[in-house]
Amino acid sequence: MVASMKTEILGVADAVAREKGIDREVIISAMEVAIQKASRAKYGHDRDVRTTIDRETGEIVMHAYREVVEEVENESAQLTLEDARRLKSDIEIGEFIVDDLPPFDFGRVAAQTAKQVIFQQVREAERSRQYEEYKDRVGEIINVVVKRVEFGNVMVELGQAEGIIMRDKLIPREAVRVGDRIRAYIEDVRPEPRGSQVFLSRTHPQFLAKLFTQEVPEIYDGQIEIKAVARDPGSRAKFSVYVGDKSIDPVGACVGMRGSRVQNIVTELQGEKVDIIPWSDNPAVFIVNAMVPAEVSKVVLDEEAGKVDVIVPDDQLSLAIGRRGQNVRLASILTGWNLDVSSETQESERRAAEVKEISAIFIEAMDIDDVIAHLLISEGFKHIEEIAMVPLEDLTGIEGFEEELAQELQNRAKAYVKALEEKHAKKLKSLGVADDLAGFDVLSKERLVMLAEKGIKTLDDFADLAGDELVDLIDNLSVRDANALIMKAREHWFAEEDAAKAAAEAEEAVVAEQSSSDEV
Repeated sequence: MVASMKTEILGVADAVAREKGIDREVIISAMEVAIQKASRAKYGHDRDVRTTIDRETGEIVMHAYREVVEEVENESAQLTLEDARRLKSDIEIGEFIVDDLPPFDFGRVAAQTAKQVIFQQVREAERSRQYEEYKDRVGEIINVVVKRVEFGNVMVELGQAEGIIMRDKLIPREAVRVGDRIRAYIEDVRPEPRGSQVFLSRTHPQFLAKLFTQEVPEIYDGQIEIKAVARDPGSRAKFSVYVGDKSIDPVGACVGMRGSRVQNIVTELQGEKVDIIPWSDNPAVFIVNAMVPAEVSKVVLDEEAGKVDVIVPDDQLSLAIGRRGQNVRLASILTGWNLDVSSETQESERRAAEVKEISAIFIEAMDIDDVIAHLLISEGFKHIEEIAMVPLEDLTGIEGFEEELAQELQNRAKAYVKALEEKHAKKLKSLGVADDLAGFDVLSKERLVMLAEKGIKTLDDFADLAGDELVDLIDNLSVRDANALIMKAREHWFAEEDAAKAAAEAEEAVVAEQSSSDEV
């Protein structure tokens, strides 16, 4: 081996390790691989040549390995046991004969090959280091320098590594130039084939939360908790805060003296307006807070459907909805409820139409006058089934309803429900609905008819549906209830699987017992 390579090789390894921020051992290992490949070009590619570099002296040692085998397939790297024992008497199959190889001076092609291998190994080590460095930092905010802009995507410097902010992860209309220092949220780190990628974002909801964490000491210290964030990047954002210590004003702490804290964040977000919402464990109160800047007159929660009717004064309707529905959309994301906003006039008209519709059904079904129908509606009855099933005391408790009248109303309601059930049963039969679905008593006969008319005629048909498909087939059904119904319908599948498994286990036990008897 030439003296210059022997004396300089450790110095080169140390220099590259310092420059690239990679472990010295990784560089030396890469050099060993490179020299090994170059030596095979000289001694033959079929030979098993292995190279080691002394970590103290830099001396390069090369050996050729030949494996002892029963039948030789590669004469350069294998030999028979008979030939091997001429060289070493106690050697066995699977062991190796190791021959020293003389050092040699690399030619231009071999040196170029070695250089390419080293560069490749160093690049892979850099990628691995970058992934290891950033994989546990997802969710952090970092300061970066814009390196270049390609097709709207921004490449940024991460020390010796590189990150990317995709075009749709930049705040709309944000002008970013090469050399700019910006803050970004580490959204994801992936080990891609061409090297690990650090994906950054300035539109992620948690970017806003992390900015407030940096800006507001009370949030950083844990005195104030950020509960939820909703953003329309570059336009408007809402985020809710909660504090257990009632002596601290969470909104005031986030706004800061003369709005200094929130203004710093607004500037960072290119003028994005930020609504700071006090969080409440009372959904109605939280929804009212989330609708700012609009005032709310009333909220009506339907917990089963996950829906809330929000009623606002007529002059607040456009403000409550916001431009292109922005305000109600952000409030919905923030609270986790599906919000339906209407004005007091619209609510009054809707309520009048609903009363009129229910009243007409009551009058026709039970042959009663308009006054009695309205009295029932004012007491909260919306369906004839409710009148048929409630305790009689609930009806006699209505002002002006004596026991005889209440009993007659309930009898008429029961007669109507029974007749309707019989009608639906006949309809199910005429539609050819299977007995297993017709007997699925968690669904009303009316809803079973709806399904049958749309081609769902067996319990397996029903069980095979997805939750959103069932919602489309049945009116006034929430996704949560739809999923619960489908799981109920699938119970017979699980029972069949359990029965088949039990039968198989029993059969295995019988076979095992028979085998044991035969052996005896």
